[in-house]
Amino acid sequence: MTVKAKNIPANPGGLFLPYQEKWIVDRSRLKLMEKARQIGLSWSTAYAADERTAEAGSRFDQWISSRDDLQARLVIEDCKMFAKVLDLAAQDLGELVIDPEKKISAYVLHFANGRRIHSMSSNPDAQAGKRGGRILDEFALHPDPRKLWSIAYPGITWGGNMEVISTHRGSGNFFNQLIREIREHNNPKKISLHRVTLQDALDQGFLYKLQQSLPDDHEIQEMDEAAYFDFIRSGCADEESFQQEYMCVPADDASAFLEYDLIAGCEYSSGEVWEMEFDDLSGVWKYNGKGRLFAGLDIGRKKDLTVLWILELLGDTLYTRKIIELKNMSKPNQEKVIWPWMALCARTCLDYTGIGIGWGDDAQRKFGEYRVECVTFTSRVKEALAYPVRGKMEDKKLRIPYKPEVRADLRAVTKETTVAGNIRFTAERSENGHADRFWALALAIHAAGNGVSPIEFTTSGPSGMRLSSGSTMNNFMRSING
Repeated sequence: MTVKAKNIPANPGGLFLPYQEKWIVDRSRLKLMEKARQIGLSWSTAYAADERTAEAGSRFDQWISSRDDLQARLVIEDCKMFAKVLDLAAQDLGELVIDPEKKISAYVLHFANGRRIHSMSSNPDAQAGKRGGRILDEFALHPDPRKLWSIAYPGITWGGNMEVISTHRGSGNFFNQLIREIREHNNPKKISLHRVTLQDALDQGFLYKLQQSLPDDHEIQEMDEAAYFDFIRSGCADEESFQQEYMCVPADDASAFLEYDLIAGCEYSSGEVWEMEFDDLSGVWKYNGKGRLFAGLDIGRKKDLTVLWILELLGDTLYTRKIIELKNMSKPNQEKVIWPWMALCARTCLDYTGIGIGWGDDAQRKFGEYRVECVTFTSRVKEALAYPVRGKMEDKKLRIPYKPEVRADLRAVTKETTVAGNIRFTAERSENGHADRFWALALAIHAAGNGVSPIEFTTSGPSGMRLSSGSTMNNFMRSING
């Protein structure tokens, strides 16, 4: 097969590209990498961790902090793989409890010299009281990067080094503050700074390496570096996401209503099950939650999305359980998708503006005015809806999924003050919509916070039909679908 990549590494058969090698050989006490996504930095860091830990006379264990449990397991798998490549005697000890009192565990790889690599999720307390090298992977994505640094840093007092690796997450994040301190304030911490954008990686042979690892019929095999760059860029939710995730340009938190740290602090962990589903075959509702469901419905037709956002209220926290996004569908076809979900909700608030008027009238006829509140969007109404979203996030009383398009919508909303002193919430229209997911979420939070007595949606539908059996659910769905 003809290689389409134009930038061929000087050593095509080598394990690492120049930017990876430079990172591996840097033994600075403190070093920091700002990087594009998925360019092999965590992978090459695992190699360096093995090399340092297993070498003769090594005095220190390595303590790796990852974003979540799944990533912690993936890192230790990379370490195990490189131990075999390097022909190192290493024993996988699996998951071990390292702090019974705080219920903290780690995935552990034990080398013949007695030294170990411990890979843990993001709990900063797991770093306390432990001596040795530190690897803080996807640092900016941790719930509290500043606290993680504060607890991890003293661990290298008696030797070892600390490595910080991450993509950006907003201009206000502690990770970006460290980088600005290096560049703008004479680097008082004496950190060795590395930076690799997607373009840097492509210039050094990344696409060639990628094409060597993909099947011959993969679409990327037909691309050169320019085409691959455009391919990645076009797949991002918006330009801000591309610049931040791939070009090391932190998103400007000053211009957005919701900062990146605020959004990410409410996101479910990778691999955490959050979504409920209908069984397509039997119609049985497979979700067995114990809270009440509330929904927000933002109406669109051609240019904008129709978005239904469903929240479950458990205690004082709202958990996202479903996000339905529809585009270029007629109203009757959208209703066939949305009505069954609204039937499960104690209350739904919907956008009663423009074409939403017809939706609101029909929904109230079907489910009753008690269960459906029609909200006409005005500047003051939008302000009243937007601030509770921020408040729930600040109080950590909201859980949302990590999805690029959701994050982009939440970031898209800006707060402006007019010459007259009025507050306006606006968002630019894009292929991703018009912040439709944000307003659906805001409406769902409003529905949950109205103080309305709950309707027991787990036992009965609008006509007293039980929703827990397949046959009655099928009857109910047939009735609402016309």
